[in-house]
Amino acid sequence: MTLLLHLSPLLLVLLALMVLRRPPLQAALAGCAVALVLWAAGAAQPMQTVAVRAAALDTAVLFAITAAVIVPGLAFVIAIERLGVNQQLSRWVQSLALPRASQILLVVLGLGPMLESLTGFGVSMVATVPLLLALLARPVALRLALVGMAIMPWGTLGLATVVGASLVGLQPEALAADTALTSAPVFIATAALSLWWAGARGARAWLALAGYGALFLAVLWALSRAAGPEMAGVGAGLAVVLAVLAPALRGAAWPRAAQPYGVLIGCVLLLKITLALTHVDERWRVTGDAVVWKPLSSPGIALALALTWVWWRHRRGLLAPGAGHVPLAQALRARAVRPLVTIAGFLALSQIMVKGGFLGALMHSLAGLTSVALAPAVALLGALSGYLTGSTLGGNAIFMPAIALLPEGVRPLLAALQNSAAGHAAMGSIPIAMVALGLARGSREEEGALVRFGFLLACANAALVAAAGALALALLFPHPA
Repeated sequence: MTLLLHLSPLLLVLLALMVLRRPPLQAALAGCAVALVLWAAGAAQPMQTVAVRAAALDTAVLFAITAAVIVPGLAFVIAIERLGVNQQLSRWVQSLALPRASQILLVVLGLGPMLESLTGFGVSMVATVPLLLALLARPVALRLALVGMAIMPWGTLGLATVVGASLVGLQPEALAADTALTSAPVFIATAALSLWWAGARGARAWLALAGYGALFLAVLWALSRAAGPEMAGVGAGLAVVLAVLAPALRGAAWPRAAQPYGVLIGCVLLLKITLALTHVDERWRVTGDAVVWKPLSSPGIALALALTWVWWRHRRGLLAPGAGHVPLAQALRARAVRPLVTIAGFLALSQIMVKGGFLGALMHSLAGLTSVALAPAVALLGALSGYLTGSTLGGNAIFMPAIALLPEGVRPLLAALQNSAAGHAAMGSIPIAMVALGLARGSREEEGALVRFGFLLACANAALVAAAGALALALLFPHPA
């Protein structure tokens, strides 16, 4: 009963989202309200001023980390949408004569991961959905549009992994590298299913999967380990894009439409090199109770620089009269307020539950499990949180603080399981499915079919992550954790 009482705020979120079908913002606020009431009533640890301040402070710092990336990121997204960048890029890819297997792997392991890593917010589907619809039957194209979102733990320049690392007390590089290993079965399995659905089932198709899949995973792990999550997804996707397209180009020029993305990659690399040489990020730290943020190392700086270049280079097109666009600031406010407030709600809920002692009973239950049983439990919680919130960041905000309370030896691997499970379940969530349907102008029948497919995809991905984690835990920690 104690465990159910302590988890009741999260159960209320589940009820609001899945049964009552309330918006995520309302669900998050309801969960916060219940958690505060229970905390004040003494259901967990006594409510003390110091703990309340700590929860508020860490929520504010985590929100600042998030907003510093999301605001310039959304502004960049709006700018490239108005310039038609992704549509031009999609048409250019269609003009190349590629084998069917190469076309599919280009999207699922190349363009989709690269674009989603650069910008996040489902922007990759603006390019991949039209391309897939031109190549495949609609049901298959819509499925592959979701599968191409598998990079989500590294999406938005690795924001969710960076925040998750802060919540669990790990280095982002370590968490990203471990996540690449726990996510490996998902990438390979979903790419294989994509080939099967697309009818690419010959020996050459499987050889292409083996080669491009190995390249993708090797680059993802190596960059995660060496440079952190910010560029790992970009690099892995770009490596596959180059490997697939290089033989087909035969000296042809790369599309000018890709320039904004090239500038963004350059800005991220410039930021990384500057920080490595000068360590200037150490001069400014924003410290919460258990969270530390270095604003000068935020990927938001690279996004802001890239946005500045796009504005300077294409300001006439962005400001052209009769384009039917509202001012950029107004469009940004309309698109940024709700996701930011929603994320703030889930961050606040997570910190209230941590500082209020609500996760103690859950941690006691998890700590009593064997190593083999612990992985499925964490994967299930991670997948549930990612699917409900529709984002890796929202999922990590809910359950990553609980991982931080587990024994130090198993913590890195369990944090990677949470990160993987939340991200790969979020890619099949209802919000992501709605983005794909909106871009494809889907019907009500397609809506129901794609939502059901997304749920099954989330369940299958959670099972793959759980199996990988169980195997790793059984090998590394054969005795109860």
